[in-house]
Amino acid sequence: MRWLAAGLLVAALFAGVIDWYSPSGPQQGSVEARSFAAEPVPGAKADKLFWIVQVSDIHISKFLDPKRVSDFERFCVETIPVIQPALVLVTGDVTDGKTKDQLGSDQIEVEWQTYQTILKRSKVMEKTKWIDIKGNHDTFNVPNLESVNNYYRKYSAWKKDGSFHYMHRTPFGKYSFICVDATLSPGLKKPYNFFGILNANKMEELSSLAAGSRDSNHSIWFGHYPTSSIISSSPGIRMAMRSATAYLCGHFHTLGGLMPALHTRHQHGTLELELGDWKYNRKYRILAFDHDLFSFADLRFEEWPVVLITNPKSFLYSSSAHEPLQRILHSTHIRILAFSPSPIKFVKVNIDGVHFGNASKASGPLYVLKWVPQDYSQGFHEISVTVQDASGKSTTQFHKFAMDENLSLKFGFLESWLLLTDHHIWVQVVFALMVIAQIVLLIIFRYRGKPTLKRPLSMAAHTTLSLHILSKTNFFYYWFILLSVYTALGPWFIGAMIDGHLGACFSFGVVLDGHFFEGSITFLVGIMQVVFFNLPLMAYTCWCLSLRCQGHCFGSHLYNIKWYRTVPIHLLMALLFFWQVHSCYFLLQAYGIIAFFLSPLRTWIVLLTLFLSHRTWTLQSSIFRIFIEEMKNYKSSE
Repeated sequence: MRWLAAGLLVAALFAGVIDWYSPSGPQQGSVEARSFAAEPVPGAKADKLFWIVQVSDIHISKFLDPKRVSDFERFCVETIPVIQPALVLVTGDVTDGKTKDQLGSDQIEVEWQTYQTILKRSKVMEKTKWIDIKGNHDTFNVPNLESVNNYYRKYSAWKKDGSFHYMHRTPFGKYSFICVDATLSPGLKKPYNFFGILNANKMEELSSLAAGSRDSNHSIWFGHYPTSSIISSSPGIRMAMRSATAYLCGHFHTLGGLMPALHTRHQHGTLELELGDWKYNRKYRILAFDHDLFSFADLRFEEWPVVLITNPKSFLYSSSAHEPLQRILHSTHIRILAFSPSPIKFVKVNIDGVHFGNASKASGPLYVLKWVPQDYSQGFHEISVTVQDASGKSTTQFHKFAMDENLSLKFGFLESWLLLTDHHIWVQVVFALMVIAQIVLLIIFRYRGKPTLKRPLSMAAHTTLSLHILSKTNFFYYWFILLSVYTALGPWFIGAMIDGHLGACFSFGVVLDGHFFEGSITFLVGIMQVVFFNLPLMAYTCWCLSLRCQGHCFGSHLYNIKWYRTVPIHLLMALLFFWQVHSCYFLLQAYGIIAFFLSPLRTWIVLLTLFLSHRTWTLQSSIFRIFIEEMKNYKSSE
């Protein structure tokens, strides 16, 4: 019964986690109730409609991929005039900010000049409102906002640091766009500004901006960092933006192609929509408000036609707390935005796999088709729209819709986990547990009794024996205790976190010029240090001590034991050792010569490890003699 109860408890906890990280749509949320009139409804006229474009993580580079720049200029010259958005949002990482070897980081003025040249040459700012904000790459090595290295102020379109509220006014209402600037100031070099930070003052500012958007039809928040990579003061960034329809961001770059669509919903109903990067994937997004129904499509550059179904909108991305969803049920026409450099040839609509009809052009890019939504009031239905232009290119877009708000569709678990988890917390917990576990293991074997040798001498017995020897030998015991404690508490290195400004890097954060940046990516670096060096080094030392107790000296085991049982272990440890050496080289390139020499956890540990390896085979101890004698007696009695 105990096992059954435990199993049920684990299953219940797992189900709870799955439910938390798989939010459904639509959501009523827990924000202040808003009343939406059923009228006006989406009909045949091209009214109460506008759309915007988002692009993120352009990474204009002096050293890499010149096509990245030429394609972006074509995007400004060719794509933007076709789509004609009311607003363009560039959500950070305009420039790459990396040195030629990709190890160092800096603000490279020619990259910003290239970006400004594209804006001016394309005259894109004359065709639409252009708002560009900073990402972490745009703040590398910037000591303060007044610095001459803050090229964002000089070369961007917006030029204003910090969070802000932009109001887009239309004849049918006001729409708030609130920028979340979580970039660090001072701007640390890579990789220690991968997480954004919002202190109490910045959170208070954002709360004030949110209050100023209460009378808007919709509030859209946007920033560079996903909320999961922002360290924010109380009440937290997600709570601050709870009245927003959506939060737009970038930064995660589709995780190397593993997550082409990172979308989810916050507990209060706000959508979080991470956009794939321009850098490698040439992604951009079109978002539309049609009679205050919010829709979007993630697109790829040069793929035409562009199609966005605005009515009926996708059920998964619906929110009754932020949108007048009842207007879909009372609407008179299906509404589709279709864009292409060539004339649109046809817009074919299918519902539930059955041809429903061809939409006709209302005005501009809007195509409409009369329908009776009450015919689809029960359950889920799928709408599919195929658009073909005069050049023969075609695109098909589809999604599920429903009129019943009590139905449910789930966002993906992994996508939601990536966007809803505060990652700086779990990496901190994992790092702390790993360090504590290593220390506790050493202490346990330090004070437990001597293990007895029983036949057969299994792998577990060898492991127990070697841990006992290591823990009872003062040199090895205190060496590994010190390594673990120092990894957790000591400064890893002291160096130029910003050119001309020395700082200290700890596991729990970075100290620079009187500023303390709370630990985030530092804990992840610490986990890698423990997993790929500290623990393997201790295991390797234990294995070598076990060989010594079996009577082997340095090198003799290579002849007396089958090579495939020993050589791979030595090679693996050598590989991890050279990984540690390479980290010293990275430190030199990224933070300068001072960091290289004042780095106990990188440079010093390389030298100390060589000394440790030497002592492993040469140290004389009474414990070694005792166990060597016991192993001899054990073998002679076999």
